[in-house]
Amino acid sequence: MPRPPAAIRPLRRLMFLLPLLLLPAAPVLAQFAGAGRGGPSEVGVVSLEQADAPYLVTLPGRAVAHDQTEIRPRVEGIVEEILFPAGGRVAAGELLFRLDSETYEVALIAAEASLASAEATRTAAQATVDRYTRLNGVGVTQSDLDGATASLAQAEAGVKSAEASLRSARLNLERTEIRSPIDGIADLAQVSEGTLVTANQSAALTSVTRIDPIFVDVQESSARMLRIRKRWEEGSLTRLDEMQIDLQLETGDAYEGPGRLVSPRAEVSTTTGTVDFRIEFDNPDRVILPGQFLRVTMSLGTTRAILVPQRATSRGSDGSLTAFIARDGKAEQVVLSASGSWRNAWIVTDGVAAGDLLIVDGLRSLRAGAEVKAIPVTIDENGLVRDTPAATE
Repeated sequence: MPRPPAAIRPLRRLMFLLPLLLLPAAPVLAQFAGAGRGGPSEVGVVSLEQADAPYLVTLPGRAVAHDQTEIRPRVEGIVEEILFPAGGRVAAGELLFRLDSETYEVALIAAEASLASAEATRTAAQATVDRYTRLNGVGVTQSDLDGATASLAQAEAGVKSAEASLRSARLNLERTEIRSPIDGIADLAQVSEGTLVTANQSAALTSVTRIDPIFVDVQESSARMLRIRKRWEEGSLTRLDEMQIDLQLETGDAYEGPGRLVSPRAEVSTTTGTVDFRIEFDNPDRVILPGQFLRVTMSLGTTRAILVPQRATSRGSDGSLTAFIARDGKAEQVVLSASGSWRNAWIVTDGVAAGDLLIVDGLRSLRAGAEVKAIPVTIDENGLVRDTPAATE
């Protein structure tokens, strides 16, 4: 049998392979055909309600010691003992350093002797005045009495001077024992035993820091403070009886224990336009240390609004916040106005109303105007969608 011409052979091969090429395409086409006849898409919805949402302001802050004092000697001497553990707690009045006290003990004895001598002189002068007073005009002239009286006054002055010297000597002796003026944590000693220290020297022996309670300093914009005050006055923001203040650590963990507002400054910074606030927190376990950067969240009131779960929203290229609601069997896209967030929801003041069915599940590839079948669901505290009992029956 003669072979077909060369031009016909490729055409015959193509006709032979054509059924094989069409086999996998048939199921796919059937699927698309079925998709067009599938009806509306099922979406999970929640019914929106109005609620009292807290108005929260989060500010960066820095921890500051409640009290901090540098320990310096008030008399000269050799350091004999260092009596505190570095980094340990010390109480007010606790002994930290002991200086050599022999010189001051001798000075105290000398001052006591000087006082005794001055008191003896005063006693003799007083006796002379008493005697001259009885004999005035009888062997004792007025001039003699005046001289004895002047001597008594000098003796009184000598006693007072000796008493002052004795008090000074006692103070100097007491100051050889250097004590903590406050409760707190003692730093490392900056001297060693045997070091000569001088009165009121510039270098501190150590420092004591009180960090329980501890302060956190924050700054708030004066412009935002004015806006908040205006909302209070208008009634759109309800003021709380007591401000709630929470703290977030550097790790992102929430700190246990509320804060207390100590005082705001009475002036606005001319460089930053902010007002400084100082907040106090209990710190018994020394979790917060001076210098740490933290975040403070202040609850300034409540506002009546609709809470829209964040998982149901998206941001447009222009920054607008949008969501879908199910209305009359179709998905309708709405633009939301939010005044902040709380937990896993936006605080929405415009764009939706109470009773609207917000689409929270089945949003992938959802378009405005698409036919939808609303299935009621719930959202837990973690922002996860859960089926309602009615939906699972």
